[in-house]
Amino acid sequence: MSAVLNAAKILLRRRNARIGGVLIAAMLIAALLGNIYTPYDPIINDLLARLKPPSAAHWLGTDEWGRDVFSRLLNGASVSVLISFATALIAVVVGALIGALTGYFGGWLARIAMLLVDALLAFPSLIMALGVIAVFGASSEGVICALSLTYIPAVARVVRANVLSLREKEFVEASRVMGNSELYTMLHHALPNAIASIIVIATALFGWTLLAESALSFLGLGVPPPASSWGGMLADSRNYVGRAPWLAVAPGLAISLSLLGVNLFGDALRDEFDPHMKNLA
Repeated sequence: MSAVLNAAKILLRRRNARIGGVLIAAMLIAALLGNIYTPYDPIINDLLARLKPPSAAHWLGTDEWGRDVFSRLLNGASVSVLISFATALIAVVVGALIGALTGYFGGWLARIAMLLVDALLAFPSLIMALGVIAVFGASSEGVICALSLTYIPAVARVVRANVLSLREKEFVEASRVMGNSELYTMLHHALPNAIASIIVIATALFGWTLLAESALSFLGLGVPPPASSWGGMLADSRNYVGRAPWLAVAPGLAISLSLLGVNLFGDALRDEFDPHMKNLA
């Protein structure tokens, strides 16, 4: 635990880590509040209060159905964060296992697996996600499956490259000499030494997924209404930009600031873990 705290203190000395951490914390707090409490019900309509500007009663105004924008923003944060976290977790776990196994053991099975990975990487991520969602349907589960399949190949490629360079290191050879099995050596020596790269790509992956989920929701292929999502709120605001600009500003800023926070924090992690970058930040 002390090692983790010391690493956090060292990381937070970087300005981009501090700014990114604050923005990420704000996003996570909004997601937590969206699950626990919102000032108004984010789903129930109130046509008598439609398109009200920001006020003391409605901090960010109301939408075309009279729903409180602030409440929907909080609820949308919980949806976006949950989908992004689940997608990043699945992609990192599955991609890391594929990359570690193909990188460490090699052989014809590994070559076939990497051919499939390269084939998936050849597809534009959003196009492939659209195809998967067409099969699974527009839902939280469908979005998670689509984006996980989209990003697993990128993780597998990064981890495989790291394991390929690690499997010939002296400490791996020493583990073999001690009589440890190849699987034990891979799991306890090669893979843990690739953790730094996995953490960096996992952070970047969270940001990619957040943006992709917003794009899918904007296209009407994300979480189906009346559930709120930041991309869906942006899509709904298109017909009211001139009359009610706050409908687009609130979710647009939420997406932009969240991505900025993730990118800044990811840059700090890269600078900290990459020996070539440590002295440049």
